[in-house]
Amino acid sequence: MSHDAALGVPAHSGHAAPGGPPDEPPAPRRRRTPAAPYLLLVPALVALVAGLAYPVGKQIVMSVQKFGLEQQFGQAPTFVGLDNFVRVFTDDALWAVVARSIAFCLVNAFLTVVIGFAFALLMRAVATPVRLMLQVCLLLAWAMPMVAGVTVFKWLFDYRTGVVNWLLVQLGFDSFAGYSWLSQPLTFFLVATIIIVWMSVPFVALSMYAGLTAVPEEVLEASRIDGANGRQQFWHILMPMVRPVLSIVLLLQIIWDLRVFAQIRLLQDAGAPVSETNLLGNFIYELGMSRQDFGGAAAVSIFVLLLTVALSWPYVRSLMKEDA
Repeated sequence: MSHDAALGVPAHSGHAAPGGPPDEPPAPRRRRTPAAPYLLLVPALVALVAGLAYPVGKQIVMSVQKFGLEQQFGQAPTFVGLDNFVRVFTDDALWAVVARSIAFCLVNAFLTVVIGFAFALLMRAVATPVRLMLQVCLLLAWAMPMVAGVTVFKWLFDYRTGVVNWLLVQLGFDSFAGYSWLSQPLTFFLVATIIIVWMSVPFVALSMYAGLTAVPEEVLEASRIDGANGRQQFWHILMPMVRPVLSIVLLLQIIWDLRVFAQIRLLQDAGAPVSETNLLGNFIYELGMSRQDFGGAAAVSIFVLLLTVALSWPYVRSLMKEDA
C-alpha cells in the first residue's frame, strides 16, 4: 500500500509527482444554451414577418415614388427618390402636427398611467365586494366599442343638447350656454383626452393591480413592524417591485397614444377645424385620401415609425438592462 493510499488520498487527487510539473485544474465545461426557446420563437417570428413585411415594404417603396390618383387607376408609378420626403418635411404644417402629436401623446400617456395606477391602489385597499364592482365597471368601459364611446361623449359635449353645458349652466357658469367644445382646438383636445384616457385606464388599472398582487404581504407586514408608513411603503417597496410592469404599460401607452386616429377623426366630423386638430394619423389620412398624395403619406408613415421607435427606445433599453 502506498503512502498516499495509507493516508486516504486517492491516486488521482491532482498531486504532482515529486519533481514533476503541477497538474492543471480541469477546464470548466461551457454551459450549452438550449435550442428549444429559440425554436419556440420561430412561429411567432414567421407570423410577425408575414404580417409586417409586405405593408412596411410597400410603404418604403411608395415613399420614393410618385403615387397619386393616376396610379390608382393603373398608371405606372415613377421613381422620385427623396422628393416626397423633401416636399413633405419642408412643409411647416407637418411640424406643427408633429409637435401637437408628441405633446398629446405624452400628456395622455402620463394621465392614463397615473389614474390607472391610482385605481389599482384603490382596488388593493378596498374590500372584496367594492373591488369586484370596480373591476366590473372597468371591464365594461374597456369592452365598449370605440365608436359607441366617442358618440356618447359627443352627445355629452353637444353645444345644443349636451349634458355638460346644461350642468355647468346650472352651477352658475352661464357663459357655457351653447358653448361649442369641439370648435376650439384647446377644448377639442380636452374632450379627446377625456375620451382616450377613459378608454385606456381600464387596461392600465387591471395590469397594475395584477402587478400589485404579486407583492408579498410578508414584506409589507415586516416594513410596518419596522415603522414604515404608507408613503415609505409605496416608494421603497411597491414602486420597485412593480416598476417592470409600470415600464411596459407606459411604453405601450405611448405607442398607442401616438397612433391615435379614429377618436380624433370622429370628433372632427362634429365640426372641428381639421387643420388645427390633426394628429399624425389624421394628417396621413388627409394626405392619402383627401389629397390623393399616397407617396407623401407613405413618407410621413415611415417618419411615424421612426418616431415611435425613438420615443419608446429609452424604455426598451431600461427593460433590457433590468433583464440583463
